[in-house]
Amino acid sequence: MPDTVLIIDDEKKICDLLGRIIGLEGFNVLQAYTGKEGLNLLKAHDVQVVLSDVKLPDYNGVDLVKAIKSIRPAAEVINLTAFGTIADGVMAMRNGAFDYIIKGDDNDKIIPLVYKAVEKARLNLRVNQLERKIIDKHSFDAILGNSKPIANAINLAQKVAATDTTVLLLGETGTGKEVFAQAIHYSSPRKLKPFVAVNCSSFNPELLESELFGYLAGAFTGAMKDKKGLLEEADGGTLFLDEIGEMSIDLQAKLLRVLENQTFIKVGATQTSKTNLRIIAATNRDLKKEAENNAFRLDLYYRLSVFTIELPPLAHRKEDIIPIAKHYLQEFASKVNKPPFNIDEKFSTLLVGHNWKGNIRELKNVMERVVILADSNLLTADLLPYEFHDETPGLDPLNMQAMEKQHINKVLNYAKGNKTETARLLGIGLTTLYRKIEEYNIT
Repeated sequence: MPDTVLIIDDEKKICDLLGRIIGLEGFNVLQAYTGKEGLNLLKAHDVQVVLSDVKLPDYNGVDLVKAIKSIRPAAEVINLTAFGTIADGVMAMRNGAFDYIIKGDDNDKIIPLVYKAVEKARLNLRVNQLERKIIDKHSFDAILGNSKPIANAINLAQKVAATDTTVLLLGETGTGKEVFAQAIHYSSPRKLKPFVAVNCSSFNPELLESELFGYLAGAFTGAMKDKKGLLEEADGGTLFLDEIGEMSIDLQAKLLRVLENQTFIKVGATQTSKTNLRIIAATNRDLKKEAENNAFRLDLYYRLSVFTIELPPLAHRKEDIIPIAKHYLQEFASKVNKPPFNIDEKFSTLLVGHNWKGNIRELKNVMERVVILADSNLLTADLLPYEFHDETPGLDPLNMQAMEKQHINKVLNYAKGNKTETARLLGIGLTTLYRKIEEYNIT
């Protein structure tokens, strides 16, 4: 299907002439003689490029650029004028025009310019589609479960998303705190700006400071050139600080300054830098209690906890377990080209009865292992890890050991002998895996 060019000009002869010239290039051409007519055509048709006169009966063409972009954000606009001024040209570009040219003097430039604008419009569309996919992927609809506890948490998050308020997410490990942080960001006015996440427990205090604030060349041994920190990377967007309770007291004081006035000092610098970001923090600790015991800054706690959302553990929303399990079963089955699965009653009973100390993360990992081990589309209890059966009274321990050995063997075969990947899929440490391999004489 040919790309569409809309021409808006109150001089009918010029409009018709441009239409014929552009039409001969194979483009689909639409014509309008007023700004209002042009906007109506824009709403009804998928337009890639608009050529608009600056002086229209009902619109200033420079201002019309904003209206066009509000209807077709990916479209490119070329302003045409008989009397060009530098001021109008600058304003047109600021409003989002692709270019600004003078009628008559620049006739030979129009066709090459239209081709360039079409290419830019196609790129804009691809970028917009990718952005839409990312936003949809991380929307509140991506949060699994319909139980009352999770619905209450989602409701609170949706209310705060539209604001710039700092948010503190509380919950056990694996309850989906980063998923919530992403949903808040991608439902906020900052959604087209960066979402930057950092786990505060993954760095020592000095390294975390340089990661967050950045540094100047020569600030310390090995600092060969200036480095942007995450505060700069997240400018305009959201910075997610996971495991905030692991941050050192000294670094907490510097973070407090960011929350208070959006300024910070790079490592090795003397001047302050500004940033414009929202902070969402998360922890599985009781920060208020730790603050009262001087293990966390009380003033920082109050700044972080302006709006607190507590995420329920999976054990407190048992009605969500089977639907979430089925979601992940479908996801992993699709990845390994297996048909959809059914689950038997015992399998369901063990899932619902499990304590799920690792919450949704643990459930996801268990479903991945189950898909690997399954030889038919009916999932039975023997496919579940041995600890599920250990919770079942009266189970023969020898049978449990045989089941565990078979389980490890299957995952080892799936991972083609890669013990690191096997340990990850089993959810155990590499040392534990080696001990089990020796204990069961697995070769």
